[in-house]
Amino acid sequence: MLASLHRMFNTVQVRICVKWRLLPRYTDQVVTKTSTPKYPKRVSHPKSAAQKQQQAVRDLLPMAACIQPTVPVAGNAVTLYSDGACDTQAGHGGWATIIKYGEHTLELSGNATDTTNNRMELTGLLEGLRKLKRPCQVRVVTDSQYLRKAFTDGWILKWQRNGWQTAGRDPVKNKDLWEELIEQAHKHALTFVWVRGHNGHAENEQVDERAVAERKKLRRG
Repeated sequence: MLASLHRMFNTVQVRICVKWRLLPRYTDQVVTKTSTPKYPKRVSHPKSAAQKQQQAVRDLLPMAACIQPTVPVAGNAVTLYSDGACDTQAGHGGWATIIKYGEHTLELSGNATDTTNNRMELTGLLEGLRKLKRPCQVRVVTDSQYLRKAFTDGWILKWQRNGWQTAGRDPVKNKDLWEELIEQAHKHALTFVWVRGHNGHAENEQVDERAVAERKKLRRG
């Protein structure tokens, strides 16, 4: 009986081996998948003439600041023209402001070393707002899209939410001046009007010339 069991066991082994050899053999294969972006890449298209015209009209319209006064302002309506200038190589800069209220006009200007053109643009507006003794409705006229869009397009609010970082995670430049301008925007009702620089706008030409003159004072010194 033992011999019979032994023969049966060997027969089963042989059958298993035969079946195993008949199975197809598989080798490990590395499958490379082509990664596709989750979202399609945005392709920028040039603006049409009609779109450029619409943008030009929009630029000339007064636009309210994204930051509103803490208390509604029913005070005086003033117009503030400001501009900045800078010699980027030397770091010499100048700013100038004209404030008009009715028949009254106030002109301000100053300069700074180790600065930039954008800092001078912000300083011109800030110095003008500091001179207002009570909350006013201020119409800001500037040729700086950097200054205007920060208020009208909500850049400031985004910077604040991001911990004063840009969309690229870089520190926002001129944070100190922006924070002071935010304080002023909580006092005064600001609207912004953009004008093209060096295009014959009387007050814009005046503040530009005065800002340049302030910058040149440092070069002479």
